[in-house]
Amino acid sequence: MKKLNILLLAVLLAAGSGCKDYLDEETNGALLGAEALSTQQGLEAALTGAYKGWQNTWGTGFVHATAIAATMGGDDVTTHKASNKSDFREFDQFNVPATNQRTQALYSGCYKAIQGANNVIANYKNTSGDANTINTIAGEAHFIRAVSYYWLTRLYGSIPLITQAEFSNKLLTIGKTAPADVYKLIEADLLEAEKLVPDTKRDPGRPNKGTVKAYLADVYLTEAGYPLKQTEKYALAAAKAKEVIDNKATYGFDLLPTYAAVFENDPAKNGTAETVFQISTNQGNGSTTNANYGWSAMPGEETGWDDYFAEINFFNNFPAGPRKDATFRTTFKKTDGTTISWEQSQTQHPYYQKYYIKGEVKNWASSVPESMMRYAHVLTIYAEAQARATGNPDELAYTSINAIRTRAGLEPLQGLSGPDFAAAVVQERAWEFAAERTRWFDLVRLEMVETANASKNANDLQPIGGIAKEDYTFPLPFSETSVNPNLK
Repeated sequence: MKKLNILLLAVLLAAGSGCKDYLDEETNGALLGAEALSTQQGLEAALTGAYKGWQNTWGTGFVHATAIAATMGGDDVTTHKASNKSDFREFDQFNVPATNQRTQALYSGCYKAIQGANNVIANYKNTSGDANTINTIAGEAHFIRAVSYYWLTRLYGSIPLITQAEFSNKLLTIGKTAPADVYKLIEADLLEAEKLVPDTKRDPGRPNKGTVKAYLADVYLTEAGYPLKQTEKYALAAAKAKEVIDNKATYGFDLLPTYAAVFENDPAKNGTAETVFQISTNQGNGSTTNANYGWSAMPGEETGWDDYFAEINFFNNFPAGPRKDATFRTTFKKTDGTTISWEQSQTQHPYYQKYYIKGEVKNWASSVPESMMRYAHVLTIYAEAQARATGNPDELAYTSINAIRTRAGLEPLQGLSGPDFAAAVVQERAWEFAAERTRWFDLVRLEMVETANASKNANDLQPIGGIAKEDYTFPLPFSETSVNPNLK
């Protein structure tokens, strides 16, 4: 056991996972060696462990408010000015220290997922079983590793790049890899996953070929902006997004007829046609409970936790219509039965209706799946990338963005220049994906962070000091830099 724990710690140096954490967790996905992964069942177990890095309630990953907190540098979401939300406020005020516990949770979750994926990728060719299933498992592992590194490099910039499953002393002093090289691995992993995963998802919480193509399109779009500025990738982003759009029936994707249906948030339902990728959750299964919905997104007047809610100017500038009605909650029923407006609430902010759980009884926990990408996102990727790549939006670009605007109750775009059209699409993304961890990354890649935070409402949290490019990423967690000076 001691040898195994040292091995896990060394390979997951970036995850800050000690012996106690390891013993408290399931062993699915741990470094158990090639023998344990020689069967299809063992390989599947390792893959399950990789997914779990993304879905450990209050521990690691995306099923609690950590990822939303990490994107509070955008202009769509903020947090309580006081209370116990100091870790959240540090993101919104561009004052994130290496000791911030929220960033540690994201960092650890992604590296735990990478650990499991590395095990699968290193061993699947020697696994006995059904060849198609084994290839699918390997494809999902490549996808998991790519998406994990995609989040890590966008949040932290230069990071440790670990691809090996076996221990070596070099891992104890591993250094940081620049984003350009991290993105090379991300692309390679997604291209491999694209070959290996099927057209149909094995279950709602797994990727299919369309999922992988959609993420590859998003990666290309990101690479075209800051910090890489590989503008030739706009054409690749448009082409890959078009593959998804042209084959949406094959992949089972489509826009739902109403925005409200997208955020029905019924714990009894596991995904919709609009879901390109989700993390499935289970309230009855301990650490896979989704804590993003319910109390986290509710005001104290409704016994909520006030973790996150809308910035005031963002709400005020949001165009009226069914999408705005489904996005925000502006009146609250207090425990004494009286109703107040958001202006009368303790925080004096609107909240996000899209994170309320269906039904009258609210809780901190649910089985609502955590959406990581929607089909609407693919449509906006094509529209923006095509316009930037060619200088003029084509018919499909207009059709794509106007499908989203029509559902939102807005007039269609028409007759715009390429730059104006692209800018309109970026703004549309802000409204369509409000509080869905999208706006911050758009602001970063387009170098709009400073502008978006320049004129906040006086009642919103303000940046501490000026905003510079180094504020676009966070410092690596202190738990890592304190034991390995090469990560400083």
